Amino acid sequence: MSDTRYDPLKLENQLCFPLYAASREIIRQYKPFLDAIDLTYTQYIAMMILWERKSVTVKELGECLYLDSGTLTPLLKKLESKGLVTRTRSVQDERSLIAEITEEGMNLRERALDVPAKIAQCTPLEPEEALTLYRILYKLLGRTDE
Repeated sequence: MSDTRYDPLKLENQLCFPLYAASREIIRQYKPFLDAIDLTYTQYIAMMILWERKSVTVKELGECLYLDSGTLTPLLKKLESKGLVTRTRSVQDERSLIAEITEEGMNLRERALDVPAKIAQCTPLEPEEALTLYRILYKLLGRTDE
């Protein structure tokens, strides 16, 4: 007779593991497409926010991407060194740093346009399954408005 007290400690019984492994696999799938436009995955998701909003505070960017300032600061410095964004202090509140997309950053959007479709071709999910997973994941994140 086996001791079932330890069943909760089995990797196969953890929700976190397939989420972690699937996340790593999806990001791995992005790599060749993002290498072609000289972005890392984290830089890419930051650029997606900037393509949409044009200008955001670093705090807002962190909230959107679930990243802290320790991750965002070097990421934004790298994007700035590539000429894709600028960082300036807010005139209203000097403590607030604003990231703003440059013209070169906006032009990169055209080169990134086919990335989502290429990724969709790499995943074994039907569109309805992908939508269901999307909703479940955002529910886990506490964002039921998505």
